[in-house]
Amino acid sequence: MALPSAPDRGVDGFQITAVQYDICVLTGDYRGKTYGPFEKSLKGVNDLRAQLKGPLFGVLGNHDSIYMAPSLEAMGIRMLFNECETIVRGDQQIFLAGVDDPHFYRAEDIEKAAFRIPQDAFSILLSHTPEVYDRAARAGFDVMFSGHTHGGQLCLPGGIAIKLEARLPRAMGAGAWRYADMVGYTSVGVGTSILPVRLNCPPEVTLHTLRRP
Repeated sequence: MALPSAPDRGVDGFQITAVQYDICVLTGDYRGKTYGPFEKSLKGVNDLRAQLKGPLFGVLGNHDSIYMAPSLEAMGIRMLFNECETIVRGDQQIFLAGVDDPHFYRAEDIEKAAFRIPQDAFSILLSHTPEVYDRAARAGFDVMFSGHTHGGQLCLPGGIAIKLEARLPRAMGAGAWRYADMVGYTSVGVGTSILPVRLNCPPEVTLHTLRRP
């Protein structure tokens, strides 16, 4: 199964309509500010939603309000709040779980999200931030997809982040990484935070292809 880990805004020149994938997952921060009105942000997500096909799953980020969730679900995005969905293809299953924001609101419950996943099943965790990587690995997840860091947004040549707004090893701030038996990927996303600029850190929409060992 192929999963884009972050949405393409479309309006800024990124196009995803030609990308082939099975499901799309959105890892949060659908607005820029952490307070105030969010109607304009919801309209932007709705415009994006029109370009996306197939099942959509999402989690909230530290910039998002719980009051945005009903509108996001009305768009057809299955929002995961410390819970799990089963994706079925033929006689095969993948368990896709998502947790509420661990960074600012600290509302995540990884153990609850993993509770009904069989021990020998293949499982994926969506978490806005990768900061909970150790707990996700202990809960038995095989893969974790996250965002939050923007890859540092302002980077030295080679994509070396000047500063990461996250409590985690620098190697987990962008791209693929591994911890214990779990594989992770931190998307740098398509947006910006505080300043509308990126330096040596281009935006990305990531296509993940899962294969049997």
